[in-house]
Amino acid sequence: MLVLALLAALQQPTPPPDSAQPRQAGSGLHGYIGYRAEPPADRSEYGMGMGFYSAAWSLIDRPLAHFQIGLASGWIVPDNRDNRDVPLAPEGTLARKWKERGPTWDSVFQTVEGGLGYWAGNRFRYGPPKFSMNATPQCYDYEVGSPGWSFFYDTEALPDDRLGIAQLSNRLLIPPDALPFAGNPAGQFLGYSYMALPFTDAVQSVDGKAPTGEHAWTCFLATANFKGPIAYYIPETWSKIADLFKYPFLHGRGLDSRRGLMGGGAMEINTVPQLVATAADGSRWSRIPPLRFPIDERGQAVLVQDVTYYSRKALHDAFLAWRRGGPAPSGAFDPAGAFVAKLSTNTPRFDQDDRPIEGVATTFDTKVFDDNTWGLVWKESDHAPRGEFPQYYRHEGERRIAVAPGDVPKETGLHGAQFALASPGEPFTSPASGAWTKPGAASGPLQVRLGDGSLVTYRWYRFVDQPSFVQYGWSAEKKAALQSFVERLHRAWPIDRDYMAPPTRGSLVELDPALLVKPPEGLEAGYVPIVTRQERAP
Repeated sequence: MLVLALLAALQQPTPPPDSAQPRQAGSGLHGYIGYRAEPPADRSEYGMGMGFYSAAWSLIDRPLAHFQIGLASGWIVPDNRDNRDVPLAPEGTLARKWKERGPTWDSVFQTVEGGLGYWAGNRFRYGPPKFSMNATPQCYDYEVGSPGWSFFYDTEALPDDRLGIAQLSNRLLIPPDALPFAGNPAGQFLGYSYMALPFTDAVQSVDGKAPTGEHAWTCFLATANFKGPIAYYIPETWSKIADLFKYPFLHGRGLDSRRGLMGGGAMEINTVPQLVATAADGSRWSRIPPLRFPIDERGQAVLVQDVTYYSRKALHDAFLAWRRGGPAPSGAFDPAGAFVAKLSTNTPRFDQDDRPIEGVATTFDTKVFDDNTWGLVWKESDHAPRGEFPQYYRHEGERRIAVAPGDVPKETGLHGAQFALASPGEPFTSPASGAWTKPGAASGPLQVRLGDGSLVTYRWYRFVDQPSFVQYGWSAEKKAALQSFVERLHRAWPIDRDYMAPPTRGSLVELDPALLVKPPEGLEAGYVPIVTRQERAP
């Protein structure tokens, strides 16, 4: 989630002169609403997968410019607890500059993050949140967010040698601007898990080159209209940093080889605009956009449930036996390899203009409703209606005090002022050369319109011919074995079967139906739809 902060720094609007009344500025709200997940006693055994159900809802009622909040999500890093003092971030990487992360830089070496949310870099915002895969393979030098692009930093596809995600599903499009939902989600749950699966064998070190492990961290979704794996991070995505920086200490320390660690999660409130005004008496006031939460009749909002850690028994071992010629498993995660974590809550903290906000605690508090369910509970308060974050603040020196709307002088103009709305951005494009064209697509192009107002162009690629694999120059035998196995997977694993255990409570959110596609005749197994462009729909 650190990538959200980096994006925010680049996306802050330039405030107009103080004479504007009221004026819009950045830094309206920042903070974390988080939880902790108690891991099993043997964290190494249960480091082969992590997942949970996160509530999806429209936090805002209109798509706003300069707005970025991640809904409840998690953060996976490789387990390097055996290293106490040797840097994992090589000299020359971006993260190595963050001295506060030393001496090992283990928290910013490699991550799997992303999840549900709103990002300042979204080009096609439509009101509800979206879901995005995101990884930082190289100490935040770059991010991988979809089978072709980074995490909203650039509309041009990643260079061929930085592509890192392999599209696995032959039924679901993965656009670079993230996955939109159907309608207006109101607290339904999105389930997602990352499982370390052995699509290929580990590769040993040869001539001093970095070895590569077998862990292909595979994203499984659970929604009302799609269930199953959508894509995975190619293991070489994690191991190649050692060769690039000629740093043998990193051999075997990436997510391709190490088990994962995830200690909890949070909503990260990162980039929120504010309207600022001065009253006739010289007092200063500010307002942020309305932020609404999906509460029930008791004023409770369940944000996360069923946080689960997985061992090899959950799926890895059966998957490996299948790949080696055994029977096909159902794909459902075996409860014998699952550990449902007990949750606890962190104390939220918020600031505006880097100054602490006071008074929010009188509006709501975090709460664990039972051992595996976490969220918020609203109190009776004058600051905001139940289910809404306080909007108005009085400036008192180095503090920001939450106040009721009626406390704000009318002459400030804050009550009726409007925030700037987002407008569609530039298209996401892919090159007409390199890995995208050699060996190239088998069919297409085809187009679909999404509910976020975008037009997506995609082509069907043979699985091992998709752009992300071309950089590796694998042998014909290795490619043929992987292609054959994926063909079997496409035939055996449908999109209407439970892979994750169903949520303890509530219903599942629905993905935008336009994301769901069917392979053309003759390409039913072993071919995947790769998005090549996303632009504003005419």
